Amino acid sequence: MWPAARTCPVHCMAGQGRYTRHVSLLHSASVVSLLTLASRVTGLVRELLMASLFGASALTDAFNVAFRIPNLFRRLFAEGAFSQAFVPVLAASKAQNGDDATRQLIDHVATVLAWALLCVSVIGVLLSPMLVWAMASGLQQDPNGYDAAVHMTRWMFPYIAFMSMVALSAGILNTWKHFVVPAATPVLLNVCVIAAAWWGAPWLQGQGLQPIYALPAGVMLGGALQLALQIPALRRLGVMPSIGLSLSKIRSAAADPATRRIAQLMGPALLGVGVAQISLLINTQIASHLTPGSVSWLTYADRLMEFPTAMLGVALGVVLMPQLAAARATGDSARYSAMLDWGLRLVLLFTLPCAVALLLFSQPLVAVLYHYGAFTDRDVQQTTWALMGYGCGLLGLVAIKVLAPGFYANQDIKTPVRIAVLVLCLTQLFNVLLVPIFAHAGLALSIGLGAMVNAGLLLWGLRRRGSYQPEPGWGKFALQVGLGCALLAGYLVWANQALPWVALRSQSGLRIGYLALVMLGSALLYLGALWACGLQWRQFVKR
Repeated sequence: MWPAARTCPVHCMAGQGRYTRHVSLLHSASVVSLLTLASRVTGLVRELLMASLFGASALTDAFNVAFRIPNLFRRLFAEGAFSQAFVPVLAASKAQNGDDATRQLIDHVATVLAWALLCVSVIGVLLSPMLVWAMASGLQQDPNGYDAAVHMTRWMFPYIAFMSMVALSAGILNTWKHFVVPAATPVLLNVCVIAAAWWGAPWLQGQGLQPIYALPAGVMLGGALQLALQIPALRRLGVMPSIGLSLSKIRSAAADPATRRIAQLMGPALLGVGVAQISLLINTQIASHLTPGSVSWLTYADRLMEFPTAMLGVALGVVLMPQLAAARATGDSARYSAMLDWGLRLVLLFTLPCAVALLLFSQPLVAVLYHYGAFTDRDVQQTTWALMGYGCGLLGLVAIKVLAPGFYANQDIKTPVRIAVLVLCLTQLFNVLLVPIFAHAGLALSIGLGAMVNAGLLLWGLRRRGSYQPEPGWGKFALQVGLGCALLAGYLVWANQALPWVALRSQSGLRIGYLALVMLGSALLYLGALWACGLQWRQFVKR
């Protein structure tokens, strides 16, 4: 699949170095993927429990909207603009200026970020009614749902402060190549919400209160625990941020050229991430005006779609970002391009079969995972349509997680922003065309199609500037994956039609067993087809 290694000793040593780096990257990505899998499994349990206890109603829509509001700002200030600006500057400082200067940078950034988050949290709590109206004015169809969304937003908005500081800590730990703690901490949020739903909701109901109000308490406890878990890891590395409390320290931190550079990079990054969040806001607003339950159906489908996007896309993005930034800082363009190529091959290898499964086997997945308690047959069908819409764009959604860091590592955030603005406009055009036909599923399909366009434009941009040069073997590799997916598609169509997945609700254990057998058969069939087509896994790892 790839050319054989040269026999010259110098080239052998260089090849061995590349082999070691790629095995290290693969190991890191695998660790992050496994921990992300644990996070997504507990997140799925969380959604399953919520679906069983509360179903899909105006109140579940209210909670999902209230939770999306701090998440929207978290993506702006934490995983979004801040991380995109902070990690490349931090990695470059570590590579060029040494640890002492980098620790000072960490202290200054932490000081500015902490005080900014305090102000944002106070303003968010005060403006909760306006935020809910801007996010989902359609909740006013049910006054109880709208009021519940406002109350829950006030309780959960400070969650942004916890998660933004977690993002700061994660950026530091990932730059020092310590990926375990940042990848493991999301599990705590899910565990806390599960505990709140399992024990807190019945207790509130016994007190004559609305049981869904237990969930915001779980969210806030989860945010606090996630931040607390970062502290021991940061202290062991000697990079625990020190937040300045005096006015002079705040001014000194804000005047640091590196801090200003991060702020400058955050400007276009905020626009880029903001564009994506505007798209989410518009979609939530539209869904809130559709049939009650539409926001929840999209949320349940999104939770399933997050499995492949998080396990591969997020894991690769987390691992590649500091490595790409370091390669750029040292001028190693060959290594930079090779890592992108390696990441894109992994994306195609593992994401395409997942997309096939979401398109052709979505109803059994939804039925087995959600079809309990208050979750009706109609909820299964409506969530299935949304999941199929997301499946159309899964390959793009995951590829973006690899392609966008290719720009961020070069401290080029403007190009992804321009692409994001274009895709926002295109996504809303898709909404105009698709929502009248497919209702809430049209919103999911629009997101999927927009992601495919976004990934295509990012890839074209990297190729056009010469930053990424595909290495030999792509044609044969794509054919091998395509043949494996074709066999998988036929098998899943048969499995979907062979059993009455929805009608087996009363036999949940049997239905779960059938799903496990189908998933095992799918994995064996796909991997066996790749082996029969000549895919050499050892060469892939060495690559």
